[in-house]
Amino acid sequence: MPLSWNEIRSRAIAFSKEWENETSEDAEAKSFLDAFFNVFGINRRRVATFETRVKKIDNKDGYIDLLWKNNILIEQKSRGQNLNKAYKQATDYFPGLDDTELPKIIMVSDFERFRIYDLDEQIQHDFTLKEFYKLVKLFGSL
Repeated sequence: MPLSWNEIRSRAIAFSKEWENETSEDAEAKSFLDAFFNVFGINRRRVATFETRVKKIDNKDGYIDLLWKNNILIEQKSRGQNLNKAYKQATDYFPGLDDTELPKIIMVSDFERFRIYDLDEQIQHDFTLKEFYKLVKLFGSL
């Protein structure tokens, strides 16, 4: 049974408090993203994979931090890292994906800041971890 938006908002507040001091991609990115999906009542292992290997635009191997085929691609960074570079890295993976794998949404994050790109609508949303609970409906497609 899907969660109500009120339950999702409550979970988002708890998630934000739990992760407010995290900084390291290497140490906690996978746990952070598993907890992110749990906000929506989604078992990440059922829908998305970590470190999907693809050929990048330069024909070198790349590894997508998280891919839910035909839904969302997430590039996670350590706190303070450049989100524009993270977005560029995410789009460099596109040549290695087929049409059934291309995401509708790209999310980049450094634990504190989030940037969501809705590729169908060509809209970008920027918000902080503390604001996440207010914007959970941006993830309605999940």
